[in-house]
Amino acid sequence: MTTQRSTSTLLPTSTAGSLPKPSWLAEPEKLWSPWKLEGEELVLAKQDALRVALQEQQQAGISIVSDGEQSRQHFVTTFIEHLDGVDFENRQTVKIRDRYEASVPTVVGPVSRQKPVFVEDAKFLRSQTKQPIKWALPGPMTMVDTLFDDHYKSRKTLALEFAKILNQEARELEAAGVDIIQFDEPAFNVFFEEVNDWGIEALETAIEGLKCETVVHICYGYGIKANTDWKQTLGSEWRQYEEVFPKLQQSSIDIISLECHNSRVPIELLELIRGKKIMVGAIDVATNTIESPEEVANTLRQALKYVDADKLYPCTNCGMAPLARDVARGKLAALHAGAEIVRQELSA
Repeated sequence: MTTQRSTSTLLPTSTAGSLPKPSWLAEPEKLWSPWKLEGEELVLAKQDALRVALQEQQQAGISIVSDGEQSRQHFVTTFIEHLDGVDFENRQTVKIRDRYEASVPTVVGPVSRQKPVFVEDAKFLRSQTKQPIKWALPGPMTMVDTLFDDHYKSRKTLALEFAKILNQEARELEAAGVDIIQFDEPAFNVFFEEVNDWGIEALETAIEGLKCETVVHICYGYGIKANTDWKQTLGSEWRQYEEVFPKLQQSSIDIISLECHNSRVPIELLELIRGKKIMVGAIDVATNTIESPEEVANTLRQALKYVDADKLYPCTNCGMAPLARDVARGKLAALHAGAEIVRQELSA
């Protein structure tokens, strides 16, 4: 599949998703941070924040740009808020990804989407740049894992219903000029049996009929305490990807996005998805330390042992919403500079 504006650059860079929000829009360095404005003021402020996020990516030299998720409070719940069948007043406490407890909305009836969720935002981003644009949506399994289901009583059934809704949204995003649509599935690193049983099937339903490129992003989570504590329990080798890569390699998904830098993921696991395009996370989002270009280049060199150069997309490990803006800017610049080092080596 080719994108409408496929990037001709070797090793095209991008981010996994979120960038920090400006302090006038929402409290910075915080997930689920409430908006500081409302009504028409909020609409305009989100557009201004999107412009800022776009400019910061462009100034850093990022090849495939996004909205930095400026228009959403959270990568899962903001999408769910726009659907029927989910009650945000009726909340239950559940364990998310078997790691931390959270108060979540309840599925009380059939889920459906009455109108587009992000399509207007995507049209606005498209109007601001001629570069390839990527848009992130929550994956069906991760959506299921962020709710209490009091209606379907079946994770698989609910996931397949969400997948149909995501497919409607994705088709409209494609029509709005989005080149790459990404589905965020951190749950794929936790519920291996379900991934292979119905998770990839749900993902296939979500991407059905799309002509633009599609990505599944699977990471070990934002750099928040619940996630970093969990990582401490995973031992010297993180082999979670080994459980899901073989079936993903057989799937219709074009690109697989994963966490590499500063993780304990054995790089040779990339062999399991040879043939796919790979977004290699070369920036650690769980630390304020800004990588050197050489560190980024080294992660990419390791990946090139298992990924053909024309299929390697340097990326961040996860979203950067919880980071300070100057840290995120430094990390974007390092990603670009590290990719440039390896580009030079490849062209030599």
